[in-house]
Amino acid sequence: MKILITGAAGFIGFHTAKLLLERGDTVVSFDNFNEYYDPNLKKARAKELEGYDNCTMIRGDIMDRPALAQAMKGVDRVCHLAALAGVRYAFDHPSEYIDINIKGFFHVIDEVRMQKIPGLIYASTSSVYGGNTDFPSKESDRVDNPLSLYGMNKRSNEEMAHVYHHLYRTRTTGLRFFTVYGPWGRPDMALFLFTDAIIKGEPLNIFGQGKMQRDFTYVDDIVSGIISAIDKNYEKEIFNLGCGKTEELMDYITTLEKALGTEGKKVYMPMQPGDTTKSSADISHAKEKLGFEPKTKIAEGIPKFVAWYKEYYGC
Repeated sequence: MKILITGAAGFIGFHTAKLLLERGDTVVSFDNFNEYYDPNLKKARAKELEGYDNCTMIRGDIMDRPALAQAMKGVDRVCHLAALAGVRYAFDHPSEYIDINIKGFFHVIDEVRMQKIPGLIYASTSSVYGGNTDFPSKESDRVDNPLSLYGMNKRSNEEMAHVYHHLYRTRTTGLRFFTVYGPWGRPDMALFLFTDAIIKGEPLNIFGQGKMQRDFTYVDDIVSGIISAIDKNYEKEIFNLGCGKTEELMDYITTLEKALGTEGKKVYMPMQPGDTTKSSADISHAKEKLGFEPKTKIAEGIPKFVAWYKEYYGC
């Protein structure tokens, strides 16, 4: 297949593109290399992808409709992973999130419609579950109680996909990611921040007084779900992609400290606006229809991130 990946120089996009390339698909990588975080990390990911003969790298923006339309020509699937990610950054940059995550998604799905591309697979988030208190979260649970602008953005994407399928029969699959981590991860995410702080001897700012629980999901497991969704290409679906196991934040940190051989200096802080105390995925739907079987526990995944971090930063 020929697959366009928006955000291919991003964390999840890079890993998805790499596995597709390795299995022999043709990948069109579309990324704007914005400065939401260090663009040098994105360039390093892109350089890895450029080593494959079956990869075409395009520097472009989903807000540029003509450039997006040109990049989509002749593809069999669009895998839309480009977005302004994260809950906390959105608190101070709401207009950027509305533009990129909602209007940008419209550009993507409408171009899929216009070009009659056979399928759109797109990233959603566990944040759509907002303030729900029933766990584990099921795809059928209510999603009308968002706590963050980012969660609202992604729920809006899901609703737009629903309407496009209803009106135009556009094939869409939304994937609700649960706290993804692993090598080449984003510098604004907890594992990266904690690792950086411990290595530099700086304090670890631990929000929610360390009492938060998360369904930490290793990136390779997420990618297996994405690629299955690309291959299955259902008419209209939404899936949770998580590990299916909830971990205490402090256990996550302890596992990291063990991998680094150093204990961090901890500073406990209150919850930040938009954060939730717990995430937990019911993945039975993804298991049934995608054959999704996450394999990597934090005791294995965190040391892999640490090994990558030390090699990449030479420490």
